[in-house]
Amino acid sequence: MKLILGCLLSLGIGAAAATEIKTENLATEAITVSDSMSSVEKSVRNSAVQVLTGTGHGSGGLIRYKDVQLVFTAQHVVDGQLGYTYLIKTAYEDKMAVLIYADPLHDIALLWLPEKFEHTKGIKWNPSQGMPEVGDALTYSGYPSWHNLMTYRGRVAGFETHPEAGPQIMLNTYGWFGCSGALIYNSKGEMIGILWGVDMQRGTVQENMIWVSPIQNINMKLALKALCTGIADKPKACR
Repeated sequence: MKLILGCLLSLGIGAAAATEIKTENLATEAITVSDSMSSVEKSVRNSAVQVLTGTGHGSGGLIRYKDVQLVFTAQHVVDGQLGYTYLIKTAYEDKMAVLIYADPLHDIALLWLPEKFEHTKGIKWNPSQGMPEVGDALTYSGYPSWHNLMTYRGRVAGFETHPEAGPQIMLNTYGWFGCSGALIYNSKGEMIGILWGVDMQRGTVQENMIWVSPIQNINMKLALKALCTGIADKPKACR
């Protein structure tokens, strides 16, 4: 069995500073969302973002942590140095975000938005307190390949142990290049983990076998250390 990172081939390698890109508000057509979707699924969809690197893209999840807006994504999507900036897109706005935390081992990264999104506030930081159970229903929204925002449902199929990174959640749903970095939620609206890869068997991508890094791998105090050390006007998130 081999693993292939979700945007390794063409969507996210070689992050570079993107300060030359101007932010803007986007004029888009309204998309009808079915009433059959749960409130959690709708919130997850509304908080999903696209992370552009200059050579490709990944997905991410916009969250509120006290008084700051942050974006979770996979580290291999934003593999530049701390302080690099990346363009973050929603359906309505573009904003620049600063890379403030990177964990290559667990493939998790955190970006800070100096200028907050206006049309969406993101979901309040609400990590699960433990690992999910086999059969638990999970959801995420992301940007596979060249497609627009897509919303997926799935279930925990089981668990694997990565030789270096430890326990991994195996999710039975759809995933493809560009979905890396999507924030996975359970039916209670709790954050479960970060989508980072899909299986590859005998040269063929198994797009229904998804690898997720558990949210327990993130320590928010440690993740915010670079921001809180380097910013003069410290937000409440640093106190």
